[in-house]
Amino acid sequence: MMVGNDRVEFRFTKRMSAIAHVESLSDTQRVLPDGLAHLTLLEYLRDIGLTGTKLGCGEGGCGACTVMVSHYNEVLKKCVHYAVNACLAPLYSVEGMHIITVEGVGNRKTGLHPVQESLARSHGSQCGFCTPGFIMSMYALLRSSELPPTEEQIEECLAGNLCRCTGYRPIIDAFQVFAKTDDAFYTNTSSSDLQSGEFLCPSTGKPCSCKSKSLNGAETCKKSTANENKYEPVSYSEVDGSTYTDKELIFPPELLLRKLTPLYLNGFGGLKWFRPLKIQHLLELKAKFPDAKLVVGNTEVGIEMRLKRIQYKVLISVAHVPELNVLHVKDDGLEIGAAVRLTELLQMFRKVVNKRAAHETSSSSPISDLNPLWMAAGAKFQIIDCKGNIRTIMAENFFLGYRKVDLTSGEILLSIFLPWTRPFEYVKEFKQAHRRDDDIAIVNAGMRVFLEEKGEDLVVSDALIVYGGVAPLSLSAVKTKEFVIGKNWDQELLQGALKFLEIDIFLKEDAPGGMVEFRKSLTLSFFFKFFLWVSQQICMKKSTGIPLSYLSATQPFQRPSIMGNQDYEIRKHGTSVGSPEIHLSSRLQVTGEAEYADDTPMPSNGLHAALVLSRKPHAKILSIDDSEAKSSPGFAGIFLAKDVPGDNHIGPITHDEELFATQYVTCVGQVIGVVVADTHENAKLAAAKVVIEYEELPAILSIQEAVDAKSFHPNSEKCLKKGDVDLCFQSGQCDKIIDGEVHVGGQEHFYLEPQSSLVWTMDSGSEVHMISSTQAPQKHQKYVAEVLGLPMSKVVCKTKRIGGGFGGKETRSAFIAAAASVPSYLLNRSVKLTLDRDVDMMITGQRHTFLGKYKVGFTKEGRLLALDLEIYNNAGNSLDLSLSVLERAMFHSDNVYEIPNIRIRGRVCFTNFPSHTAFRGFGGPQGMLIAENWIQKIAVELNKNPEEIREINFQGEGSILHYSQQLQYCTLGQLWNELKLSSDLLRAREDAKQFNLQNRWKKRGIAMVPTKFGISFTTKFMNQPMYGVCVAKKKSEVGVSLVKKLAMGIGCGADNPLPSMVARLLLHHIMVVAPLVEMMANCHGPGVAVGVNADLSR
Repeated sequence: MMVGNDRVEFRFTKRMSAIAHVESLSDTQRVLPDGLAHLTLLEYLRDIGLTGTKLGCGEGGCGACTVMVSHYNEVLKKCVHYAVNACLAPLYSVEGMHIITVEGVGNRKTGLHPVQESLARSHGSQCGFCTPGFIMSMYALLRSSELPPTEEQIEECLAGNLCRCTGYRPIIDAFQVFAKTDDAFYTNTSSSDLQSGEFLCPSTGKPCSCKSKSLNGAETCKKSTANENKYEPVSYSEVDGSTYTDKELIFPPELLLRKLTPLYLNGFGGLKWFRPLKIQHLLELKAKFPDAKLVVGNTEVGIEMRLKRIQYKVLISVAHVPELNVLHVKDDGLEIGAAVRLTELLQMFRKVVNKRAAHETSSSSPISDLNPLWMAAGAKFQIIDCKGNIRTIMAENFFLGYRKVDLTSGEILLSIFLPWTRPFEYVKEFKQAHRRDDDIAIVNAGMRVFLEEKGEDLVVSDALIVYGGVAPLSLSAVKTKEFVIGKNWDQELLQGALKFLEIDIFLKEDAPGGMVEFRKSLTLSFFFKFFLWVSQQICMKKSTGIPLSYLSATQPFQRPSIMGNQDYEIRKHGTSVGSPEIHLSSRLQVTGEAEYADDTPMPSNGLHAALVLSRKPHAKILSIDDSEAKSSPGFAGIFLAKDVPGDNHIGPITHDEELFATQYVTCVGQVIGVVVADTHENAKLAAAKVVIEYEELPAILSIQEAVDAKSFHPNSEKCLKKGDVDLCFQSGQCDKIIDGEVHVGGQEHFYLEPQSSLVWTMDSGSEVHMISSTQAPQKHQKYVAEVLGLPMSKVVCKTKRIGGGFGGKETRSAFIAAAASVPSYLLNRSVKLTLDRDVDMMITGQRHTFLGKYKVGFTKEGRLLALDLEIYNNAGNSLDLSLSVLERAMFHSDNVYEIPNIRIRGRVCFTNFPSHTAFRGFGGPQGMLIAENWIQKIAVELNKNPEEIREINFQGEGSILHYSQQLQYCTLGQLWNELKLSSDLLRAREDAKQFNLQNRWKKRGIAMVPTKFGISFTTKFMNQPMYGVCVAKKKSEVGVSLVKKLAMGIGCGADNPLPSMVARLLLHHIMVVAPLVEMMANCHGPGVAVGVNADLSR
């Protein structure tokens, strides 16, 4: 082993400009000291200024932190490249490897990589926070592919990347141009043999499918297709005109010559990090440190250490132990090393499936759900102890309990042997999750049956049925197994097995994970599908069969390649106005050069903040003990309500919320104080050491509980009326009257960029400045001024861009800035407060949940006559914007329907949840959803299509709404009819009907739903975004316009209309600068569909 002060060598590549017009690549070799074992690769990259790699979730779920890692594989004798979630990868795990971040792929100085250029030109970025991760996933796919990828492979490689803005279509459009579409384009032709107009793909070294070469930096040609407009990727640098194949990064030759060595390094808190290279070294370490955690991808241990705050003392990286990385195809099965990468395992499965007969190959399962499949398939686990002794255990006996397996402290898992199936032996996996890609299972299962021929019958000789997600461990249905063995494979077996499964798989009503009835039904439906699937396989060998209408239950979902249609008219006016120009930040975003709040460099004496949060929904604070926190490493201060210089009460409308809780806490996640320290991790560690003693009080945890307790905001009762509802119900005008309730759930904003603010003081604390991720800089200015007791003129907020907001960064972000401003002001030092994703989701509120209670009267034809509606929204523990959200929900509760008699009453409920806030639609979607619920119920009552009920009740020109507004320019009917024709609704409905008749278990349907939404704020003075234009012109130079704005661009392209409008008038070059409240004051943020075009049109 190497001694503890050994250094770790890395290779990071970043494009750098040498001199004007001469670009070069500079490979940066990083030699790290001991003591950094606690850091992730992402933390290190951002610490050294490579902030293009983003921190979105911190648990490998969003892909914003994706980088490409390359190393030389001694077995394959070639360099291998793969995408890695840097937020989980331990820093020392990439020792001796080549790391390429988005900055190393391309930039504006040396030219964009074709992947970057294509994404920018296809409008594939909006807020841009997720964009570097998409770039790196696609780049890693191209670099790792021996052949151009298929469209399916491209979509698969992006499954781990989330985008909250675009809906993915433009991203897929941008990357599908790299898919292989014609073999003729991918030959071994050398560059000298290329025909005119062809050029090499930078990532494959083969001719690109577009077969066009742009000259002298001209714009890439636009290609029209039947479905949409796509841009071909360029292969040249727009800076110097050179081809990109001359610039593609190669694996550093010196790393080919460098041999890996064992490592022994240290980290914060006494953490020890080992990297053995031989199984004997690993066994010696395990004997010395029996409680050590073995690490490969760190996807589990990393989350435990970050989210659960588990402090492991010893970590052993086993990724380079050859004996744990074997992957051997044998005559009787497949040997899989315990440390084999799951991507390599999947590749091997695909190769084996192609080479071996179907009946000899065991099915592979979704990679996160292997345990039930190991058990069902009869896998054998090889276990080795510290003395080198090996024992074998069947997979069904290996799993003993939750996170408990049959391993002693001195043993490790060496390998797994997966046997091939025999003739008439069938293995199948099942999984039900909330979504198809990259999601944990609600319930999963692995099932195996071995049938023997006895005359004309097939009798079960052996079977195993295993479920996951129904118990603390993968559970084998023992009684069901005993029942089916010896039985004929027929309907009688099926019915009997289903009865025994209800006994075997028992879930209590309060079982962890909830959804008890759904999970019970899944256990039965999985076995039913398995029975049908096996019967279908048998049908291929014997004359028996199953009804054709049942086959849909056995067919796996085949997702077609993503595509979308766009139909729009480009109106040119001699300028860019009306043209679908890419937004001005797109090239900054695809190269990782776009800066967000947390990317702002910290001053040398800057501090990081972490919040002290309540762990009780409703309680009285008895004491706060911060003594242990004060002795924590790097501690610089703790600040509570008593330390607030100004007003401790805040709020956008009513000041009913405490910045720091004083006597009582009213929700889990309420802020009690803020701790500052020298690093982000030290601040979190100190905050976790603050001990708070509570006296728990009764909590209100639902709207119904609030209604029962009359927990309403005192001034929130609202009522809108039209006509006489009671008279209509009592007079007999209504042929039918129905009533019901609708519960509308909440929704997390999930902006990819967490809340973040950097606050500092100037002039000895007389001024406070901040850079914040916010939709409303003026609210930050107001909150901070009130909390610090300063005039607003002494507080400045700047926001260049934000990584998504959706309403969640309108008022709740101001709360974060105010909390950070207190220590910054009192210590006269800069303070950065960036929330971890789990804390962000805990404390910042969501879309309001709603409860609607309705009574509707209508004629036998379906014409609406009366609506009596009570709606309640869940405000949480403060008012925030809940009253305005309720009012808009009331405005939209008729949706688009003419109702002569309406009475809508609404109340704001106080509960012990974090305060809910603005969200896209601002109450409108909830109101319309309630309306569509009773429309659907009317259709069922009258046995009609819902579209018929909708059509006969449409509002029209001149309709008077229930809030006294008269509709003008109403095109609802015209648009409805046009969309019915363009979508061919009637034919699609008939096709769905025929499909449903032919498929017993899989169904299709189609619906057409109208909506309306009021543009602008109903409070008129809030509709005042501001813009200013400064024109600078030198002699004989083109004029330059500097556009100042205080209308936040939140990913909606707000920066583009500004220069377009200005250019149309002034014909100058344009630069848009970040909003600054000191330039233009009292401006409200974007929302309620108010666009820049609408504002500029004034």
